[in-house]
Amino acid sequence: MAEKWTPSSWRQKPILQVPDYPDQAALKVAEQRLASFPPLVFAGEARRLKSALADVANGDAFLLQGGDCAESFAEHGADNIRDFFRAFLQMAVVLTFGAQLPVVKVGRIAGQFAKPRSSNTEKQGDVELPSYRGDIINDIAFTPESRIPDPERQIMAYRQSAATLNLLRAFAMGGYANLENVHQWMLGFVKESPQGERYRKLADRISETMEFMRAIGITSETNPRLRETDFYTSHEALLLGYEEAMTRVDSTSGEWYATSGHMIWIGDRTRQPDGAHVEYFRGIKNPIGLKCGPSLQPDELIKLIDILNPENEAGRLTLICRFGYDKVADHLPGLIRAVEKEGRKVVWSCDPMHGNTISLNGYKTRPFERVLSEVESFFQIHRSEGTHPGGVHFEMTGKDVTECTGGARALTGDDLADRYHTYCDPRLNADQALELAFLLAERMKEAHDEKRAMSSVRA
Repeated sequence: MAEKWTPSSWRQKPILQVPDYPDQAALKVAEQRLASFPPLVFAGEARRLKSALADVANGDAFLLQGGDCAESFAEHGADNIRDFFRAFLQMAVVLTFGAQLPVVKVGRIAGQFAKPRSSNTEKQGDVELPSYRGDIINDIAFTPESRIPDPERQIMAYRQSAATLNLLRAFAMGGYANLENVHQWMLGFVKESPQGERYRKLADRISETMEFMRAIGITSETNPRLRETDFYTSHEALLLGYEEAMTRVDSTSGEWYATSGHMIWIGDRTRQPDGAHVEYFRGIKNPIGLKCGPSLQPDELIKLIDILNPENEAGRLTLICRFGYDKVADHLPGLIRAVEKEGRKVVWSCDPMHGNTISLNGYKTRPFERVLSEVESFFQIHRSEGTHPGGVHFEMTGKDVTECTGGARALTGDDLADRYHTYCDPRLNADQALELAFLLAERMKEAHDEKRAMSSVRA
């Protein structure tokens, strides 16, 4: 029989990546205040997302998950949220056409504040200080005072998340997400991109589809679904005290839900089967994610799946694979075969960002061609194994930053210093993100057409 679970049972387990708060009394007060605040999301919304992800697990939908590496207090503003949402919607429309499937839209937003670190300290010259762990914990400024974990920052993160969610819901349901708008934005990108001719064929086919819909009377005026969209939030649930405070009983089902985001995930550094993070996650009913890196062995993955999804519920667990473009072929097939052999229902998603980080001219960056290569390998491997490549997971922004090299505008190491704004890891800018969506859509459309042709031959 499984051990009894409570929202605080994780406190009895070993834990990694936890900040050292010097004032434990202040921490307790902050967590008690959070526990009295309204939920950020609702159990019914999380259930709807789980149902949509069940379609992904069954091969009937595709997951697009993406957003900031780490949200910051300084960059919180309506324009930043709008620009991200706009780029994200464009990607979703392009991928919908390429996959010929509904796209489930999940942002890394309204909660993505805490970051795991490879080292507890950071050194600049002769000065060594505690590492920056995200704005929810400490400040990025390299001073002793800034790096002290401050519990009050959890309250600030909650309030920023609430404001962000309020605006996202307005965008999603208030007409900004109108499919006609998104299509015109996408055409503007194609016109201005140096590689626009390559994308024009796909863009023209989307235009033809839109014109046909208008001709038969399917417009945003006659169909509300064309001017609204479902959009969900997600983040890495690293700071478990915050998550515990935001864990609530659903009044309709009596089950526990994390109300800090619709979907939360366990990082590659904190997925120990007997650890605190796995313990917390096993008891909540949200859809959850598990980052899978090169060190994860097939038997350990099955053990984690048994703990996190013992009822084998489709849509409950998304495996977010982050190997690196040169390692994915060595690791992914074995994991897929183990999961298939055991009959486990999961969503397979590709995170091509975290395994492809390099240093260049003193900056962390990610070459666009390596990101694309890992995604292409992910799709090819799933095709070979006869399984569904369920989704992609990007770190991206709606801004014109220069943090990842390559892409249609051929950013180089010399360009990185121009607009390198990230607080942590490099992100795809808006053009690079949409370009990646077009390239993926081309591959997905080819695979779909090939599958349909084979079905016609057999018929």
